[in-house]
Formats: sequence, structure tokens, C-alpha cells
Amino acid sequence: MNRALLLALPVILASCSGGDLTGVKTFKYQGGQHQEGQIAYTEHPPVGGTHNPRWQKCGVYDNPLYDQFAVHSMEHGAVWITYLPSLPAGDVAKLKAAVDGRSYTLLSPYPGQAAPVMMSAWNAQLSLQDASDPRVKAFLSKYEQGATAPERGAACDGPYSTTETQ
Repeated sequence: MNRALLLALPVILASCSGGDLTGVKTFKYQGGQHQEGQIAYTEHPPVGGTHNPRWQKCGVYDNPLYDQFAVHSMEHGAVWITYLPSLPAGDVAKLKAAVDGRSYTLLSPYPGQAAPVMMSAWNAQLSLQDASDPRVKAFLSKYEQGATAPERGAACDGPYSTTETQ
């Protein structure tokens, strides 16, 4: 009986903390560093660092976003969910449903990323193989307006809403 409890403890703890977030990579970028123009990032999609003084308006986009604006939104507490353009339409619909009603999320395709679905927040990133993964909800619960965002609570309703193809 005690052995069964010990084996179940990680699952119980994960459910108490908002869900299993196995596989999340963490980083140590500082906030507040602004720069105009295009910026080269180490991670793709990026998870923090220098960014444009204007932030991306949170919402759902059908075209890729400019990294430097999305990073600023993550500094304000947004979660940026990206997917390969080849992701099946049904999976994209699942991601749209996951962010529906949330005010601090970005959803967009991201050509060339390492996994079919990637979830990014300031200093955190999770790679997923499909949109049905229960970690989508857990990541949103922990990182949307989460403690890792240097300017948590700042605006996410503008001023920039253009995509790479507009």
C-alpha cells in the first residue's frame, strides 16, 4: 500500500500544481531591453531577450509573426503558441480552442521550428508532438500571466498587429 502511494505521488503532485509540465526548458533572459529593427535570437521561436519597443497584439494569427514583437508580448505575460504550417487543420482548431477566451496568448504558424507545436513564455519553452497533449492546458495555466514574465500585467492589446506577410 505505501509503495503504491509512493509511485502515485509524482502524479498527485503534478495534478496539484496545475498539471504535468515534463519537458519544459527554462532560460534566464532579463527584461526591459528594447531595440528597433530585426533582432537575431538563439531559440526559434524565441523565449526572451532584447525586443522591439512595440508589442504584438495578443490574438490568433494565420500568418507568422515577427519575433521581436512577440517577445515583447511575452515580457508582458503572454504565452505564444506556434505550430508548423503543415500541422493538420484539426490540430490548429484544437489550439484555437485552447486559447479561446484567454487575453494573454498569441497563436501563429512558425515555419522551421523543431516540433509540430511549441509553447513559449518568457524564459520557458515546451515542444509538443500534437495539439492534444494535456500539457497545452497545463502550460497555459502556469505561464499565462505567470511569475516568469518581467512585466506581468502590462498591456497585450496592441499596438502592433501586423504579420510577416502583411
